Amino acid sequence: MFMEKIASFSIDHIRLQPGLYVSRKDKVGDGIVTTFDIRMTSPNEEPVMNTAEMHTLEHLGAVFLRSHPQWKERVVYFGPMGCRTGCYLLLAGDLQSQDIVPLMVEMFTFIRDFRGEIPGAAPEDCGNYLDHNLGMANYVARRYLDEVLVGIGPDRLVYPE
Repeated sequence: MFMEKIASFSIDHIRLQPGLYVSRKDKVGDGIVTTFDIRMTSPNEEPVMNTAEMHTLEHLGAVFLRSHPQWKERVVYFGPMGCRTGCYLLLAGDLQSQDIVPLMVEMFTFIRDFRGEIPGAAPEDCGNYLDHNLGMANYVARRYLDEVLVGIGPDRLVYPE
């Protein structure tokens, strides 16, 4: 069986740096769903994030996005990449990376500053409730904010050619 190479495997991961990229746009009914690549670490160049902080990022990011007054109705999905170098965010609408920079700054500030009980981290709410690391989630959110989002330029908003 012949399988086409999917778009995300066509990006040169050797040249890819942390950033905020449009991964793809899909027509769904009469609308468009935009998939964003929230690339937090440099692929194949630096250590990937551990599952515990990725899991905490997922919980905090999902709660933040699904509660956001302007964006909650457009959120289709937020979750980690299997390679553990970042997350995917799917939003309804034909969007560009720069359209969501303020939202991402807000979200990663929320994650960086979050203290207390992680939402949904209880056995009745989560299938792996013990696998969390809030301190590391705070750290990776701060790093992404400081090193990528604050003052982000065009080279970190569009995939490298």
